[in-house]
Parts: sequence; C-alpha cells; structure tokens
Amino acid sequence: MRIGIDGRELSRHQTGVGRYVANLCERWASLPAAAGHTIVIYSPERIGSPPTNLRESPPGAQTIYRVVPGVAGTWWEQTALAHVANEDRLDVFFGPSYSLPLRLTPPSVVTLHDISFVAHPEWFRRGEGFRRRWFARRSAAIAETVITVSEFCRQELVHYLDLDPKRIRVIPNGVSEPFTASAVRSNDPLILYVGSLFNRRHLPTLITAFAKVVRRLPTAELIIIGPDRTHPHQDLMKLATANGVSERITFRGYVSDTELGTLYGRASVFAFLSEYEGFGMTPLEALAAGVPAVVGDTPVAREVYRSAARYVPVSDAKKVAATLLEVMTDKSVRQLLLSNAAPVLKQLTWSRAASTTLDVLLAAASLRQ
Repeated sequence: MRIGIDGRELSRHQTGVGRYVANLCERWASLPAAAGHTIVIYSPERIGSPPTNLRESPPGAQTIYRVVPGVAGTWWEQTALAHVANEDRLDVFFGPSYSLPLRLTPPSVVTLHDISFVAHPEWFRRGEGFRRRWFARRSAAIAETVITVSEFCRQELVHYLDLDPKRIRVIPNGVSEPFTASAVRSNDPLILYVGSLFNRRHLPTLITAFAKVVRRLPTAELIIIGPDRTHPHQDLMKLATANGVSERITFRGYVSDTELGTLYGRASVFAFLSEYEGFGMTPLEALAAGVPAVVGDTPVAREVYRSAARYVPVSDAKKVAATLLEVMTDKSVRQLLLSNAAPVLKQLTWSRAASTTLDVLLAAASLRQ
C-alpha cells in the first residue's frame, strides 16, 4: 500500500501538530505491521534531519521524502501538493493537520485536532478563521474517515460540523519520549509552560497568579515557551512588569528538544490554563518527565489527564496561585499526582496511536478497491 502524507509540519519548528506527524511517521517506520507499505512524505522543502530510525531502513514501512517546491500554505496544498499526490499512484492520502487537497483522486483521511476556529471564531482573525472553517468542513466532507484525538472533540465535530459519528474515529495522542528528564531539580522553584501562546490558554491569569506565588516564594521563576499567536494581541511582558515580576519571567519562542528536556528536569510544576483543547499534549510530557501539572478545569482535560493533574478555574488567579503553591511545596501531593500519572501514560503511547491510525488508513484505501 502506498500512503501519501502532507508533511509540511515537519519542515519547521515543530509544535503540537508537527510532533504528531513526526511521531506517527517514526513509529510506522519501525512497526512490523507496517512492513510492505510505503509512506510518501511530501513537504515544500527538504526536511533537515529525519529521526534516526527513518534513515536506517528499519523493519516497518519504507519511508520516501518528496520535495514539492513552493511555500507552505493553502495555495501549495491545493495546487502543487494536489497535483503531485494525484500523479503518484497513491492508495490513500493522509492530511494530519486539519485539511486536505480538495481535488484528490485517491481516498483520504483527515485529522481534526480540534475545531476552536468553529466553536470560538472570536479567537481568530477574520480571514484566518474563515479559511480554517471552510477547509475543515470541505475536508471532513470528502474524507473517508475523520480522525480526532478525544471524545470531547468527537462530540464537537458532531455538534458543530454535523458529522455522522460513524465517520469519526477517536485516536488519542501519545506522549513524546525524548523528554524523560535527567537533570537534577533546582532548589529554586520553577513553573513551566510549554505550548503556543493563545488567548484561550489564559497566560495573563498565569502571570497574575505567579506574582502571588512570588510573595510566598521570592526565588520562584516562570518560564513560558512557545510562539506568540494571541489574538487580540496580549502584551504579556507589560503585564509582568505591572505585576512587578518581569525579572522573574522568561519568554522563549522555541527551544530544542535537548533544552526542553533540561527545563522539564528543572521544573517544579507545569501550568497549562487552557479553556479549550482537542487534547493537550504538553502536560502529559511534563508528567512523563516527573513534573506534576496544574491545568484548566475542562471536560477534555479531565478526560485526558484524569486524576494525574490538579484542576483550577482558568480565570481565577487567586485559586491558581494557591494550587501552584500547594503542588510546589507539598511533597505528598506531588507524589500522588505522579503516581496517578503512571496508568494514564501507559495507555497513551505513540505506538498504539500509529498502529490504530494505520488501520484507519488501510481501511479507507480498501473502500475504493
């Protein structure tokens, strides 16, 4: 079976979707069940350094990288990528990032990680929101199967896009493995946030709460890692200055996996105050690295993290501060959360996600044979 994949998220600094694609492709390359299949990864530029086991002819799928020149974006997807994919004698095409080339000849599968742009259009610029909604709806309509990453998101797809539940397959994400922390935790308490900066993730609440934490723990530090995609724009440094904690907060747009692993190793607690996610991977990465998590109290968070996290109202800085302090200073609370994380992490593996996703792709291909 010849499986084509939109791999443009692999050719840039990888955030959530990029890690999703990279982990699936890496597992397929080593998965015995994928042996005999060919994975064709299309990207608009050469992918700098594929994972090692994608380069060494492992026992799984054969992986081929094809550069389709152009600028990553909707025009490239709908023209250059569509043309090459249709000429490439694919058995099935996989769109792992919300959309598909709409003129595809082979059957297709698309992953919708969330539909925040439909449920909350106010969080997006007018043009971007319209584009995302239009392509998500059209892609979901032409796909043989729509993959999503949580039961919460499945319900959102049924409610907002009126999709037939039988066409939706829930395949939870796995937990990335490079972040098993080996560094010795510092005596200075560190609160860590990792993820793109969106308004729905309530960074102002976190900064305000951090200022309250500093009154109790003057050496505390907050590190915020992720590209700033807030809309309307939030001046987070100005807020930090107004709260008198700008010297104790560090903003980083992107860090390497090695540095990220070191930061997980230093962190005392992970904070993720999101009010809307399809899944939310970074708190799980923190738990895998032995860092307890404080997260926004939402249905999807409780579905994913279960009893492995402390839950807080996303707009209540006083409650957030109190919970952060509890997790940072009470050893028994930390031990309980990390103990509860073990069965959660055991179920959420990329090997399982890759195997199930491969089954969906092969089933989609068989429908037109």
